[in-house]
Amino acid sequence: MKVAVAADHAGFDMKQWLAVELGKGGYTIIDLGVHSTAPSDYPDQAQLLGKAVLSGQAERGILVCGSGVGASIAANKIIGIRAAVCHDCYSAHQGVEHDDMNILCLGSRIIGPMPALEIAQAFLTAQFSNEERHARRVNKVKNMEQHKR
Repeated sequence: MKVAVAADHAGFDMKQWLAVELGKGGYTIIDLGVHSTAPSDYPDQAQLLGKAVLSGQAERGILVCGSGVGASIAANKIIGIRAAVCHDCYSAHQGVEHDDMNILCLGSRIIGPMPALEIAQAFLTAQFSNEERHARRVNKVKNMEQHKR
C-alpha cells in the first residue's frame, strides 16, 4: 500500500520516525514534508496530502501536527477527504471500517511514537465494511460536500 505522510514542524520528528517504521513494515512511503523543524503551517501539508490521496498517488495518508486537531480541520476542508484525529487503535480502525476515513491525523505532543505506530497500523490495515448502513452514511457525507456554499 502507498501511504503519504506529511507534518508541520511540530510533527516533523514523529512523521520521520513513522515513515521509517512503516517502510520496514512493507508500506511504500511518500513523504510530502515538511523536511525540518523550522516553523511551518499545517494547512500547506494538509493540502498536499489531500491531493495525493484524492489523485491516487497514495491510498491513504497520515498527517501529524502538535495536537492533530489543526491538521484534521484543514484536511477536512478538502472535498473527498475524511480525516480524523485518532489517539487510540479502536478509533483508527473503526474510522476506516464505518466512515471510510482516508487520512489519519496524529498529535505528536499528545502521544508517543509507539502508540502512534500502533494507531497507524490499525488505520492502514482496516478496510471499509461496505455494509449498507455505513455506505448510506458515507454517501450522505459526500452529498453534504456537494452542497457546500
